[in-house]
Amino acid sequence: MAYKVLIVDDAMFMRAMIRDILINSGKYEVIGEASNGEEAIAKYQSLNPDLVTMDIVMPQMDGIEATKEIIKIDSKARIVMCSALGQEALVIESIAAGAKDFIVKPFSAEKVLKVIDAVVSSN
Repeated sequence: MAYKVLIVDDAMFMRAMIRDILINSGKYEVIGEASNGEEAIAKYQSLNPDLVTMDIVMPQMDGIEATKEIIKIDSKARIVMCSALGQEALVIESIAAGAKDFIVKPFSAEKVLKVIDAVVSSN
């Protein structure tokens, strides 16, 4: 059974890159995408994914606020943050908000899968 993933990033090319990595692994099914935190919360509620990849810096609502809201809805939500180099303080804040792990951009397929595999298997 493939894990269902919601990809959240304001950059379409980043969503496409993550989607390709996950689909090509054969272990994940991308069931939705969102381009900001507000969309992410709505899609989380309607799609009930096994995992969310969440960009930190986005318009309307950033990934940290969206993570806090999703954790309020589902305390067991598995969220992996995606951050750019130099955003260490935001990553720490994300983990405090309930994110399970993080991936630093630019990233390799191996790194993405290593982090996501670890998060979904750490139930």
